[in-house]
Amino acid sequence: MQRQNFFILVIVMIGMWSSSAQAQDPIYSQYYAAPLQLNPAFAGNTYTPHIAINYRNQWPALNQAYVSYSVSYSQYFKNFNSGIGLMILADDAGQGLYKTNKVSGVYSYRLEVNDNLFIKLGLEGSMVRISLGWDQFVFRDQIDPLNGISPGGTPLPTEEIRPDNISNNYFDASAGLLLYSSQFYAGVAFKHLNTPNESFLNINENLDTGLPMRIGLHAGYEFKLREGNKNKPASFISPNVMFVKQGDFGQLNIGAYGNLGIIFGGVWYRQGFANPDAAIALLGVQAGGYKIGYSYDITVSRLTLGRTGGSHEISLIMNFDKPQKADYNDCFGLFR
Repeated sequence: MQRQNFFILVIVMIGMWSSSAQAQDPIYSQYYAAPLQLNPAFAGNTYTPHIAINYRNQWPALNQAYVSYSVSYSQYFKNFNSGIGLMILADDAGQGLYKTNKVSGVYSYRLEVNDNLFIKLGLEGSMVRISLGWDQFVFRDQIDPLNGISPGGTPLPTEEIRPDNISNNYFDASAGLLLYSSQFYAGVAFKHLNTPNESFLNINENLDTGLPMRIGLHAGYEFKLREGNKNKPASFISPNVMFVKQGDFGQLNIGAYGNLGIIFGGVWYRQGFANPDAAIALLGVQAGGYKIGYSYDITVSRLTLGRTGGSHEISLIMNFDKPQKADYNDCFGLFR
């Protein structure tokens, strides 16, 4: 076994068997390209189907330590002032050591405060399955004190007993709120409202407090540079901020997104609670309702600087609205 694989295994094992550790949600750097993952109130930002496909490869130098995939659909129904959405997400930590698969249904309702101010309420219900790749774990009694893992990479036999349950299924509930106008937006999202139990080993149920609720705050402003038409997308600059807290962990993303004709891009800085995390750069192209973006996280943390390979993300957005007929009166250009 390579040294980096053992490093990944140690991280995952500590996270799952420590009585004080709690799992954390995957969060995209391109969170604006995965709006349902950010806040269920974003369901229904377009009058026709909006499809988003997202891929994230975090710390590839550690042999794909964390890889996340998701695909989502949403659409707004004007006659009912409502939006609906469906999202499928898969998260793989340590090449199968710890997997999460989630299917979510999302609903939002829009309230009109006045001609230029709106409120959207969102609800999300998810079925989640988590599983352990038990056969990939290496325990202490499988390592020779002098030679490490035996020649050929085959661990020694272990006396550890395989648990009866190496998977768990649970229901997860979330909610969100958005306040927005044609120039600004502000929102709050509450994930894991029911703090679901995602443990595998119920040694002491009194120690299991469930998955901690995730609170997310996000806001932004849109400076319009040029209105869109049937031949060219609108041009704008959108400074924005996102703050997320879950248990003892949290992060702050601050930066700006720019849309200039067929080209869009942006830069952000991400700060963790304990240390600086990453600088993020985005570049993409769009045409005919299709957008594809690539972003790279430059790791700046002192713990992992130069050793992780950063993080890569790719997003593909398909928006079937006709720009010349879609009069939204909002500032959600970066979310479409």
